[in-house]
Amino acid sequence: MKKFLFVISNGFEKAGRATRAFQFAQVACEKGHDVKVFLVDDAIHWAQFGMADGAKASTGEEMKPFIDYLTEHGATIYACKA
Repeated sequence: MKKFLFVISNGFEKAGRATRAFQFAQVACEKGHDVKVFLVDDAIHWAQFGMADGAKASTGEEMKPFIDYLTEHGATIYACKA
């Protein structure tokens, strides 16, 4: 098992980039790796209830299912608003 840290700083204006990062985090988690996600800058909004609803990548993948998967499978998500 390897350790992965995903640092996401994109908020609403670049929701597709943030969605893709959550997708990559899910892939790592599915492969049994230790996954941590660190939300900084504009990305802290994704930690608020309901904010990820409707956010998606340009290819159509939705952010919310990735976040749900990560939280249900033991990935740690940190948010730093400083």
